[in-house]
Amino acid sequence: MARVVAFVPDLLFGSNVLGALRAGGHDAILVSAEDGLRSALPGAEVLIIDLTADAGPRIELTTHALGGDGPRTLAFYSHVEADVRALAEQAGFDLVIPRSRMAREGPALVDGLLAR
Repeated sequence: MARVVAFVPDLLFGSNVLGALRAGGHDAILVSAEDGLRSALPGAEVLIIDLTADAGPRIELTTHALGGDGPRTLAFYSHVEADVRALAEQAGFDLVIPRSRMAREGPALVDGLLAR
């Protein structure tokens, strides 16, 4: 069981992600704002971040909040925004996937990140 922080401002989708992660055996919490992200990060093993809106600011916020060492990172984006994927990969996220894949495979993706 991993401690997972999901930074997903869309609370409906975020609650789906949270439910799937918990059903997959993870200790997961959902945050929807910058303050919640900063307070939830200590002790997190995986950070999931939603890049479907405001990708640039969220990438910058996340990289600043993490500093050097931090949890493994999983970012998801809208499949029609290939530029967002490229930005996230350049920023150094461990895994960057389309939102639809996050909905289908969230717990397994977290398990895969932890196994690396």
